[in-house]
Amino acid sequence: MCIARRAIVAGLAVGVVVAGETVVRAATPIYEDPPIRYSATAPRDAISKLNGPIEKGTATLAHDEAHGYLAALLRELKIEPSSQVLVFSKTSFQRDEISPTRPRALYFNDDTYVGYIPGADMIEIASTDPTLGTTFYTVQQHPAAARPQFVRETDRCLQCHGESMTQNVPGLLVRSVFPDTGGQPILSAGTFLTTHESPLAERWGGWYVTGTTGDGQPHMGNRLWKEKEGAMPEPVGGAGAAPGGSTGLPGAVDASAYLTPHSDVVALMVLEHQVEAHNRIARAVHGTLRALRDEQVINDALGEPAKAGVHSASTLDRVSSCCEPLVQYLLFAGEAPLKARVQGGSTFATEFAARGPRDPHGRSLRDFDLTSRLFRYPCSYLIYSDALAGLPELAKDYVYRRLWEVLSGKENGKAYAHLSANDRRAIMEILRQTKTDLATVWQDMEKGRH
Repeated sequence: MCIARRAIVAGLAVGVVVAGETVVRAATPIYEDPPIRYSATAPRDAISKLNGPIEKGTATLAHDEAHGYLAALLRELKIEPSSQVLVFSKTSFQRDEISPTRPRALYFNDDTYVGYIPGADMIEIASTDPTLGTTFYTVQQHPAAARPQFVRETDRCLQCHGESMTQNVPGLLVRSVFPDTGGQPILSAGTFLTTHESPLAERWGGWYVTGTTGDGQPHMGNRLWKEKEGAMPEPVGGAGAAPGGSTGLPGAVDASAYLTPHSDVVALMVLEHQVEAHNRIARAVHGTLRALRDEQVINDALGEPAKAGVHSASTLDRVSSCCEPLVQYLLFAGEAPLKARVQGGSTFATEFAARGPRDPHGRSLRDFDLTSRLFRYPCSYLIYSDALAGLPELAKDYVYRRLWEVLSGKENGKAYAHLSANDRRAIMEILRQTKTDLATVWQDMEKGRH
Protein backbone atom coordinates (compact mmCIF):
# COMPACT_ATOMS: atom_id res chain seq x y z
CA MET A 1 0.00 0.00 0.00
CA CYS A 2 1.41 3.40 -0.92
CA ILE A 3 2.21 5.96 1.82
CA ALA A 4 -0.66 8.26 0.78
CA ARG A 5 -3.18 5.41 0.87
CA ARG A 6 -1.87 4.32 4.33
CA ALA A 7 -2.33 7.85 5.65
CA ILE A 8 -5.92 8.09 4.42
CA VAL A 9 -6.78 4.66 5.85
CA ALA A 10 -5.31 5.74 9.21
CA GLY A 11 -7.38 8.91 9.09
CA LEU A 12 -10.54 6.91 8.51
CA ALA A 13 -9.65 4.63 11.40
CA VAL A 14 -9.25 7.44 13.95
CA GLY A 15 -11.87 9.79 12.56
CA VAL A 16 -14.54 8.80 15.06
CA VAL A 17 -12.51 9.58 18.18
CA VAL A 18 -10.86 12.95 17.55
CA ALA A 19 -12.22 16.32 18.61
CA GLY A 20 -15.00 18.35 17.02
CA GLU A 21 -17.80 16.60 15.15
CA THR A 22 -16.51 13.22 16.23
CA VAL A 23 -17.30 13.86 19.90
CA VAL A 24 -20.98 13.58 18.95
CA ARG A 25 -20.42 10.62 16.65
CA ALA A 26 -18.62 8.66 19.36
CA ALA A 27 -22.00 8.19 21.07
CA THR A 28 -23.84 7.49 17.82
CA PRO A 29 -24.21 3.86 16.76
CA ILE A 30 -22.12 3.13 13.71
CA TYR A 31 -25.17 1.92 11.78
CA GLU A 32 -26.61 5.46 11.96
CA ASP A 33 -23.66 6.76 9.93
CA PRO A 34 -23.23 6.42 6.15
CA PRO A 35 -23.53 4.16 4.30
CA ILE A 36 -26.27 2.47 6.39
CA ARG A 37 -28.16 5.44 7.93
CA TYR A 38 -30.45 3.06 9.79
CA SER A 39 -33.06 5.49 11.17
CA ALA A 40 -33.07 7.80 8.16
CA THR A 41 -33.47 5.06 5.53
CA ALA A 42 -36.91 3.83 4.52
CA PRO A 43 -37.03 0.06 5.13
CA ARG A 44 -37.86 -2.61 2.55
CA ASP A 45 -39.21 -5.32 4.80
CA ALA A 46 -42.40 -7.34 5.14
CA ILE A 47 -44.08 -4.72 7.33
CA SER A 48 -43.35 -1.84 4.95
CA LYS A 49 -44.88 -3.91 2.16
CA LEU A 50 -47.98 -4.64 4.25
CA ASN A 51 -48.27 -1.10 5.56
CA GLY A 52 -48.47 0.50 2.11
CA PRO A 53 -51.92 -0.87 1.19
CA ILE A 54 -53.18 -0.29 4.76
CA GLU A 55 -52.17 3.38 4.68
CA LYS A 56 -53.81 3.78 1.27
CA GLY A 57 -57.00 2.23 2.59
CA THR A 58 -56.94 -0.63 0.09
CA ALA A 59 -56.36 -3.23 2.82
CA THR A 60 -56.95 -3.59 6.53
CA LEU A 61 -56.51 -6.07 9.36
CA ALA A 62 -59.45 -7.71 11.07
CA HIS A 63 -59.58 -7.10 14.83
CA ASP A 64 -61.08 -9.66 17.18
CA GLU A 65 -61.80 -9.45 20.90
CA ALA A 66 -59.79 -12.54 21.77
CA HIS A 67 -56.38 -11.63 20.27
CA GLY A 68 -56.74 -8.18 18.71
CA TYR A 69 -54.89 -7.91 15.41
CA LEU A 70 -52.74 -10.99 16.03
CA ALA A 71 -54.48 -13.63 13.91
CA ALA A 72 -55.03 -11.28 10.96
CA LEU A 73 -51.44 -10.05 11.13
CA LEU A 74 -50.04 -13.58 11.06
CA ARG A 75 -52.23 -14.45 8.07
CA GLU A 76 -51.01 -11.41 6.12
CA LEU A 77 -47.39 -12.18 6.95
CA LYS A 78 -47.83 -15.90 6.20
CA ILE A 79 -46.68 -16.92 9.68
CA GLU A 80 -48.02 -20.23 10.97
CA PRO A 81 -49.53 -20.24 14.49
CA SER A 82 -47.65 -23.52 15.07
CA SER A 83 -44.42 -21.50 15.27
CA GLN A 84 -45.57 -20.24 18.67
CA VAL A 85 -43.00 -20.29 21.47
CA LEU A 86 -43.56 -18.78 24.92
CA VAL A 87 -41.08 -16.85 27.04
CA PHE A 88 -41.96 -15.93 30.63
CA SER A 89 -38.79 -14.11 31.71
CA LYS A 90 -39.03 -10.34 31.96
CA THR A 91 -36.59 -9.67 29.12
CA SER A 92 -38.70 -7.46 26.82
CA PHE A 93 -39.44 -3.75 27.01
CA GLN A 94 -42.98 -4.92 27.90
CA ARG A 95 -41.49 -6.71 30.92
CA ASP A 96 -44.19 -5.44 33.28
CA GLU A 97 -46.79 -7.35 31.25
CA ILE A 98 -44.88 -10.68 31.38
CA SER A 99 -44.90 -13.31 34.11
CA PRO A 100 -44.72 -17.11 34.46
CA THR A 101 -48.53 -17.19 34.29
CA ARG A 102 -48.71 -14.72 31.41
CA PRO A 103 -45.83 -15.47 29.04
CA ARG A 104 -45.05 -13.57 25.88
CA ALA A 105 -45.70 -15.49 22.66
CA LEU A 106 -43.39 -15.28 19.65
CA TYR A 107 -44.45 -16.32 16.14
CA PHE A 108 -42.08 -16.31 13.18
CA ASN A 109 -41.37 -17.25 9.59
CA ASP A 110 -38.17 -16.90 7.57
CA ASP A 111 -38.05 -13.11 7.76
CA THR A 112 -40.43 -11.74 10.41
CA TYR A 113 -41.08 -12.20 14.14
CA VAL A 114 -44.24 -11.19 16.02
CA GLY A 115 -44.42 -10.76 19.82
CA TYR A 116 -47.78 -10.96 21.59
CA ILE A 117 -48.88 -10.77 25.23
CA PRO A 118 -52.52 -11.44 26.07
CA GLY A 119 -54.22 -8.24 27.15
CA ALA A 120 -51.22 -6.01 26.41
CA ASP A 121 -51.67 -2.69 24.62
CA MET A 122 -49.41 -3.50 21.70
CA ILE A 123 -47.94 -6.16 19.45
CA GLU A 124 -44.20 -6.05 18.77
CA ILE A 125 -42.82 -6.94 15.35
CA ALA A 126 -39.28 -7.46 14.08
CA SER A 127 -38.63 -7.92 10.38
CA THR A 128 -35.52 -8.18 8.22
CA ASP A 129 -34.40 -5.61 5.68
CA PRO A 130 -31.78 -6.54 3.04
CA THR A 131 -29.63 -3.51 3.93
CA LEU A 132 -30.60 -2.30 7.38
CA GLY A 133 -30.69 -5.60 9.26
CA THR A 134 -33.56 -6.10 11.70
CA THR A 135 -36.27 -3.46 11.75
CA PHE A 136 -38.66 -3.02 14.67
CA TYR A 137 -42.30 -1.97 14.86
CA THR A 138 -45.21 -1.78 17.27
CA VAL A 139 -48.93 -1.73 16.55
CA GLN A 140 -51.52 -0.77 19.13
CA GLN A 141 -54.02 -3.50 19.96
CA HIS A 142 -57.11 -1.32 20.40
CA PRO A 143 -59.38 -1.18 17.31
CA ALA A 144 -58.18 1.75 15.20
CA ALA A 145 -60.77 4.30 14.14
CA ALA A 146 -59.58 4.10 10.54
CA ARG A 147 -56.78 1.57 10.31
CA PRO A 148 -54.03 -0.07 12.40
CA GLN A 149 -50.80 1.91 12.40
CA PHE A 150 -47.36 0.32 12.42
CA VAL A 151 -44.91 2.55 14.27
CA ARG A 152 -41.26 2.02 13.44
CA GLU A 153 -39.06 1.86 16.54
CA THR A 154 -35.54 3.22 16.09
CA ASP A 155 -34.66 3.98 19.70
CA ARG A 156 -35.92 1.89 22.62
CA CYS A 157 -35.69 -1.48 20.85
CA LEU A 158 -32.13 -0.71 19.73
CA GLN A 159 -31.00 -0.21 23.33
CA CYS A 160 -30.79 -4.02 23.54
CA HIS A 161 -31.03 -4.99 19.88
CA GLY A 162 -28.31 -2.73 18.49
CA GLU A 163 -25.48 -2.86 20.98
CA SER A 164 -22.73 -5.27 22.04
CA MET A 165 -24.97 -8.33 22.34
CA THR A 166 -25.73 -8.13 18.61
CA GLN A 167 -22.19 -6.96 17.79
CA ASN A 168 -23.38 -3.47 16.92
CA VAL A 169 -25.82 -4.28 14.15
CA PRO A 170 -29.62 -4.03 14.54
CA GLY A 171 -30.35 -7.65 15.35
CA LEU A 172 -32.17 -10.18 17.48
CA LEU A 173 -31.46 -12.08 20.67
CA VAL A 174 -32.53 -15.38 22.17
CA ARG A 175 -31.50 -15.35 25.82
CA SER A 176 -31.51 -18.05 28.45
CA VAL A 177 -31.70 -16.77 32.03
CA PHE A 178 -32.37 -17.94 35.58
CA PRO A 179 -35.90 -16.54 36.21
CA ASP A 180 -37.21 -16.13 39.73
CA THR A 181 -40.80 -16.89 40.72
CA GLY A 182 -41.97 -13.59 39.22
CA GLY A 183 -40.07 -14.10 35.97
CA GLN A 184 -37.36 -11.56 36.84
CA PRO A 185 -33.95 -12.79 35.62
CA ILE A 186 -31.41 -13.38 38.38
CA LEU A 187 -28.69 -11.43 36.59
CA SER A 188 -26.03 -12.18 39.20
CA ALA A 189 -26.11 -15.78 37.92
CA GLY A 190 -25.36 -14.69 34.35
CA THR A 191 -27.24 -15.26 31.13
CA PHE A 192 -26.65 -17.19 27.93
CA LEU A 193 -27.08 -15.97 24.36
CA THR A 194 -28.51 -18.95 22.53
CA THR A 195 -27.69 -20.12 19.00
CA HIS A 196 -27.43 -23.56 17.41
CA GLU A 197 -23.94 -23.71 18.96
CA SER A 198 -25.34 -23.71 22.52
CA PRO A 199 -25.51 -27.00 24.44
CA LEU A 200 -29.07 -27.86 25.38
CA ALA A 201 -28.13 -27.71 29.06
CA GLU A 202 -27.77 -23.91 28.68
CA ARG A 203 -30.93 -23.32 26.64
CA TRP A 204 -34.43 -22.07 27.38
CA GLY A 205 -34.09 -20.62 30.85
CA GLY A 206 -37.18 -18.43 31.12
CA TRP A 207 -39.01 -20.27 28.31
CA TYR A 208 -41.70 -22.89 28.29
CA VAL A 209 -40.75 -25.97 26.31
CA THR A 210 -43.28 -28.52 25.05
CA GLY A 211 -42.12 -31.70 23.44
CA THR A 212 -39.25 -33.89 24.59
CA THR A 213 -35.45 -33.79 24.43
CA GLY A 214 -34.89 -37.39 25.47
CA ASP A 215 -33.08 -39.09 28.32
CA GLY A 216 -29.84 -37.55 29.48
CA GLN A 217 -30.47 -34.29 27.63
CA PRO A 218 -31.88 -31.78 30.15
CA HIS A 219 -32.40 -28.09 29.52
CA MET A 220 -33.22 -24.99 31.60
CA GLY A 221 -36.79 -24.54 30.37
CA ASN A 222 -39.97 -24.82 32.45
CA ARG A 223 -38.12 -23.90 35.65
CA LEU A 224 -38.14 -21.17 38.25
CA TRP A 225 -35.15 -20.40 40.44
CA LYS A 226 -34.30 -19.02 43.85
CA GLU A 227 -31.34 -16.70 44.34
CA LYS A 228 -28.69 -17.86 46.81
CA GLU A 229 -26.15 -15.41 48.13
CA GLY A 230 -22.64 -16.37 47.07
CA ALA A 231 -23.82 -19.38 45.05
CA MET A 232 -25.66 -20.26 41.89
CA PRO A 233 -29.47 -20.16 42.05
CA GLU A 234 -31.29 -23.32 42.95
CA PRO A 235 -34.46 -24.54 41.22
CA VAL A 236 -37.63 -24.06 43.22
CA GLY A 237 -39.58 -26.62 41.20
CA GLY A 238 -40.63 -26.79 37.62
CA ALA A 239 -43.23 -24.44 36.26
CA GLY A 240 -45.16 -27.56 35.38
CA ALA A 241 -42.71 -30.00 33.80
CA ALA A 242 -39.59 -32.07 34.27
CA PRO A 243 -36.44 -30.54 32.69
CA GLY A 244 -36.31 -32.98 29.79
CA GLY A 245 -39.80 -32.69 28.41
CA SER A 246 -43.42 -31.64 28.74
CA THR A 247 -46.57 -32.63 26.93
CA GLY A 248 -48.21 -29.26 27.51
CA LEU A 249 -48.13 -25.92 29.25
CA PRO A 250 -48.43 -25.70 33.04
CA GLY A 251 -51.92 -25.38 34.43
CA ALA A 252 -51.23 -21.86 35.71
CA VAL A 253 -51.02 -20.62 32.11
CA ASP A 254 -54.34 -19.99 30.37
CA ALA A 255 -53.60 -21.71 27.07
CA SER A 256 -56.85 -20.39 25.58
CA ALA A 257 -55.34 -16.89 25.63
CA TYR A 258 -52.90 -18.00 22.91
CA LEU A 259 -53.31 -19.38 19.40
CA THR A 260 -52.01 -22.85 20.34
CA PRO A 261 -51.32 -24.72 23.61
CA HIS A 262 -47.65 -25.26 22.66
CA SER A 263 -44.17 -23.81 22.99
CA ASP A 264 -42.69 -26.36 20.62
CA VAL A 265 -39.09 -27.46 21.23
CA VAL A 266 -38.40 -27.84 17.50
CA ALA A 267 -39.72 -24.34 16.84
CA LEU A 268 -37.41 -23.06 19.58
CA MET A 269 -34.40 -24.74 17.98
CA VAL A 270 -35.24 -23.31 14.56
CA LEU A 271 -35.75 -19.86 16.08
CA GLU A 272 -32.33 -19.98 17.74
CA HIS A 273 -30.61 -20.97 14.52
CA GLN A 274 -32.45 -18.38 12.47
CA VAL A 275 -31.92 -15.39 14.76
CA GLU A 276 -28.13 -15.68 14.69
CA ALA A 277 -28.15 -16.36 10.94
CA HIS A 278 -30.03 -13.11 10.39
CA ASN A 279 -27.54 -11.28 12.63
CA ARG A 280 -24.58 -12.64 10.67
CA ILE A 281 -26.18 -11.70 7.37
CA ALA A 282 -26.61 -8.16 8.69
CA ARG A 283 -22.97 -8.03 9.83
CA ALA A 284 -21.84 -9.19 6.39
CA VAL A 285 -23.97 -6.53 4.70
CA HIS A 286 -22.89 -3.68 6.96
CA GLY A 287 -19.23 -4.68 6.96
CA THR A 288 -19.08 -4.97 3.18
CA LEU A 289 -20.90 -1.69 2.54
CA ARG A 290 -18.57 0.14 4.93
CA ALA A 291 -15.53 -1.41 3.29
CA LEU A 292 -16.72 -0.32 -0.15
CA ARG A 293 -17.57 3.17 1.09
CA ASP A 294 -14.12 3.57 2.66
CA GLU A 295 -12.47 2.32 -0.52
CA GLN A 296 -14.38 4.93 -2.53
CA VAL A 297 -13.35 7.68 -0.11
CA ILE A 298 -9.70 6.66 -0.48
CA ASN A 299 -9.91 6.47 -4.27
CA ASP A 300 -11.54 9.89 -4.44
CA ALA A 301 -8.89 11.40 -2.17
CA LEU A 302 -6.11 9.95 -4.33
CA GLY A 303 -7.82 10.82 -7.59
CA GLU A 304 -7.91 7.17 -8.60
CA PRO A 305 -10.97 6.17 -10.65
CA ALA A 306 -12.76 3.06 -9.51
CA LYS A 307 -12.41 0.02 -11.77
CA ALA A 308 -15.33 -2.36 -12.07
CA GLY A 309 -14.65 -5.59 -10.23
CA VAL A 310 -11.26 -4.40 -8.92
CA HIS A 311 -10.79 -3.88 -5.19
CA SER A 312 -7.87 -3.26 -2.88
CA ALA A 313 -6.42 -6.01 -0.76
CA SER A 314 -7.61 -4.26 2.41
CA THR A 315 -11.18 -4.12 1.10
CA LEU A 316 -11.12 -7.80 0.22
CA ASP A 317 -9.70 -8.65 3.64
CA ARG A 318 -12.52 -6.73 5.32
CA VAL A 319 -15.14 -8.50 3.23
CA SER A 320 -13.59 -11.85 4.11
CA SER A 321 -13.57 -11.07 7.84
CA CYS A 322 -17.26 -10.15 7.92
CA CYS A 323 -18.49 -12.87 5.52
CA GLU A 324 -16.54 -15.95 6.62
CA PRO A 325 -18.46 -16.18 9.93
CA LEU A 326 -21.66 -16.19 7.87
CA VAL A 327 -20.41 -19.05 5.67
CA GLN A 328 -19.50 -21.05 8.75
CA TYR A 329 -22.89 -20.48 10.31
CA LEU A 330 -24.80 -21.35 7.13
CA LEU A 331 -23.00 -24.70 7.18
CA PHE A 332 -23.66 -25.27 10.90
CA ALA A 333 -20.04 -25.07 12.00
CA GLY A 334 -19.88 -25.52 15.76
CA GLU A 335 -23.41 -26.88 16.06
CA ALA A 336 -23.95 -28.53 19.44
CA PRO A 337 -24.57 -32.24 18.81
CA LEU A 338 -27.74 -33.90 20.03
CA LYS A 339 -27.36 -36.94 22.29
CA ALA A 340 -30.95 -38.17 22.05
CA ARG A 341 -33.97 -37.68 19.83
CA VAL A 342 -35.80 -34.37 20.10
CA GLN A 343 -39.52 -34.40 19.34
CA GLY A 344 -41.99 -31.54 19.24
CA GLY A 345 -45.61 -31.77 20.22
CA SER A 346 -47.25 -29.58 17.58
CA THR A 347 -47.56 -29.47 13.79
CA PHE A 348 -44.61 -27.09 13.47
CA ALA A 349 -42.02 -29.57 12.16
CA THR A 350 -44.35 -30.93 9.49
CA GLU A 351 -45.49 -27.49 8.32
CA PHE A 352 -41.96 -26.09 8.33
CA ALA A 353 -40.53 -28.95 6.25
CA ALA A 354 -43.42 -28.79 3.78
CA ARG A 355 -42.38 -25.33 2.59
CA GLY A 356 -39.43 -26.75 0.62
CA PRO A 357 -38.08 -26.21 -2.01
CA ARG A 358 -37.18 -29.80 -2.93
CA ASP A 359 -34.82 -31.25 -5.50
CA PRO A 360 -35.86 -33.99 -7.99
CA HIS A 361 -35.00 -36.61 -5.34
CA GLY A 362 -37.40 -35.02 -2.84
CA ARG A 363 -34.65 -33.62 -0.63
CA SER A 364 -34.93 -30.26 1.11
CA LEU A 365 -32.74 -28.18 3.40
CA ARG A 366 -35.84 -27.98 5.62
CA ASP A 367 -35.78 -31.71 6.34
CA PHE A 368 -35.14 -32.38 10.03
CA ASP A 369 -32.80 -34.89 11.62
CA LEU A 370 -33.44 -34.22 15.35
CA THR A 371 -31.42 -37.25 16.43
CA SER A 372 -27.80 -36.12 16.17
CA ARG A 373 -28.31 -32.59 14.80
CA LEU A 374 -31.10 -30.17 13.88
CA PHE A 375 -31.30 -30.71 10.11
CA ARG A 376 -30.65 -33.72 7.93
CA TYR A 377 -28.60 -31.64 5.48
CA PRO A 378 -26.50 -29.12 7.44
CA CYS A 379 -26.90 -26.05 5.27
CA SER A 380 -29.27 -23.29 6.37
CA TYR A 381 -32.58 -22.90 4.54
CA LEU A 382 -31.98 -19.13 4.88
CA ILE A 383 -29.75 -19.42 1.85
CA TYR A 384 -33.03 -18.91 -0.05
CA SER A 385 -34.02 -15.86 2.01
CA ASP A 386 -34.51 -12.31 0.80
CA ALA A 387 -32.02 -11.24 3.46
CA LEU A 388 -29.23 -13.31 1.92
CA ALA A 389 -30.28 -12.34 -1.61
CA GLY A 390 -29.77 -8.72 -0.55
CA LEU A 391 -26.06 -9.16 0.15
CA PRO A 392 -23.89 -6.70 -1.80
CA GLU A 393 -22.53 -8.44 -4.88
CA LEU A 394 -18.97 -8.51 -3.52
CA ALA A 395 -20.19 -10.24 -0.35
CA LYS A 396 -22.46 -12.61 -2.25
CA ASP A 397 -19.62 -13.60 -4.56
CA TYR A 398 -17.48 -14.36 -1.52
CA VAL A 399 -20.19 -16.45 0.17
CA TYR A 400 -21.00 -18.41 -3.00
CA ARG A 401 -17.32 -19.05 -3.74
CA ARG A 402 -16.60 -20.22 -0.21
CA LEU A 403 -19.63 -22.52 -0.23
CA TRP A 404 -18.33 -24.12 -3.42
CA GLU A 405 -14.84 -24.52 -1.97
CA VAL A 406 -16.18 -26.21 1.16
CA LEU A 407 -18.83 -28.39 -0.47
CA SER A 408 -16.58 -29.48 -3.34
CA GLY A 409 -13.98 -30.67 -0.82
CA LYS A 410 -11.37 -28.10 -1.79
CA GLU A 411 -11.65 -26.60 1.70
CA ASN A 412 -11.12 -29.03 4.57
CA GLY A 413 -10.43 -26.65 7.43
CA LYS A 414 -11.29 -27.42 11.04
CA ALA A 415 -14.45 -25.29 10.94
CA TYR A 416 -15.93 -27.64 8.34
CA ALA A 417 -14.67 -30.97 9.66
CA HIS A 418 -18.19 -31.87 10.80
CA LEU A 419 -19.33 -32.15 7.16
CA SER A 420 -18.94 -35.66 5.81
CA ALA A 421 -18.33 -36.33 2.13
CA ASN A 422 -21.95 -37.46 1.86
CA ASP A 423 -23.15 -34.23 3.53
CA ARG A 424 -21.17 -32.08 1.11
CA ARG A 425 -22.30 -33.99 -1.92
CA ALA A 426 -25.98 -33.95 -0.93
CA ILE A 427 -26.01 -30.24 -0.08
CA MET A 428 -24.28 -29.35 -3.33
CA GLU A 429 -26.74 -31.46 -5.33
CA ILE A 430 -29.74 -29.90 -3.58
CA LEU A 431 -28.47 -26.35 -4.12
CA ARG A 432 -27.67 -26.92 -7.79
CA GLN A 433 -31.30 -27.95 -8.33
CA THR A 434 -33.03 -25.40 -6.10
CA LYS A 435 -31.00 -22.17 -6.21
CA THR A 436 -30.43 -21.06 -9.77
CA ASP A 437 -28.20 -18.03 -9.22
CA LEU A 438 -25.81 -19.99 -7.01
CA ALA A 439 -25.72 -22.91 -9.47
CA THR A 440 -24.80 -20.48 -12.25
CA VAL A 441 -21.92 -19.00 -10.23
CA TRP A 442 -20.64 -22.49 -9.40
CA GLN A 443 -20.83 -23.53 -13.06
CA ASP A 444 -18.81 -20.48 -14.06
CA MET A 445 -16.23 -21.20 -11.34
CA GLU A 446 -15.81 -24.76 -12.56
CA LYS A 447 -15.26 -23.47 -16.08
CA GLY A 448 -12.75 -20.88 -14.86
CA ARG A 449 -14.93 -17.91 -15.76
CA HIS A 450 -15.51 -16.53 -12.26
